[in-house]
Amino acid sequence: MTQTKRQNRIAMKYPWNDRAGKPSVIKIAALAVAFLPLLWIAASYKTNILGPRPITQAIHETGDWAIRFFLVSLTISPLRAITRWSKLILVRRILGLTALAYALLHFSLYIVDQNFNLSRVATEIWLRIYLLIGFVTLLGLVALGVTSTDAMIRRMGKNWNRLHRLAYPLAALGILHFFMQSKADVTEPTLMAGLLLALLAYRVAKVWDFDIAAVPTLIAIAVIAAFGTVLIEYAWFAVATRIPPSRVLLANLSFSHSIRPTWWVLMACLIPAFWAAIRPMIGNDGRKINPLSAK
Repeated sequence: MTQTKRQNRIAMKYPWNDRAGKPSVIKIAALAVAFLPLLWIAASYKTNILGPRPITQAIHETGDWAIRFFLVSLTISPLRAITRWSKLILVRRILGLTALAYALLHFSLYIVDQNFNLSRVATEIWLRIYLLIGFVTLLGLVALGVTSTDAMIRRMGKNWNRLHRLAYPLAALGILHFFMQSKADVTEPTLMAGLLLALLAYRVAKVWDFDIAAVPTLIAIAVIAAFGTVLIEYAWFAVATRIPPSRVLLANLSFSHSIRPTWWVLMACLIPAFWAAIRPMIGNDGRKINPLSAK
């Protein structure tokens, strides 16, 4: 067995190790963050903080965290290219598998809520479109998860890239499921949709050979994502609710009650632009990263 294979086996044995078999601070931090929501949900269940229907609330919480971790995993490649911090790539797989774990727990708790009546679960999924969308998303996440190992990457070759391009459509389906489950209060799904738009804009910019670490490109992505967030929120209220969508547009211009998702998206997307602007002043380690190698 070669030295490289031995190192890979050691790294695979302990998920907090890097490829050299040494403990990685960033991977340890990612694993700790992955468990925090689960610990909070479990503690809240034990202390009756989850309300009169704790299982139902736990279903919502685990589903929300599945989408959050999935989106965070998709941000790793753009942030790696923008910050030139190559070690970020070490946590992408951890975050993606964390999203899958919370999605599986989300579905398992739904089965518990249905008293383990699998025929009823199957019927509900077939009859309720938002449940069907969620189930399709779960199946897609399982496919991405089981093919995320180094061995599967080598075995599948180019087919691995084709399969994992489904990550963005799956994220969109997961957010749509979140919208339909949330009904009138769609603040967080709208925020997630705006962030997904930013990630898609980043990929388009990369395909069109824009400098994806340049300040003008990042500002353009932020503006596009913010404007798209307004349109998504407007479209949802226009199609899915009886609330006048014009009120939503006016709410984005008022800060008297709360800050609307579009402004959060704009601020979040401008942070990388700010970093790109100040990076020349603080210097870097000189290492270059090929953004085309990122997922």
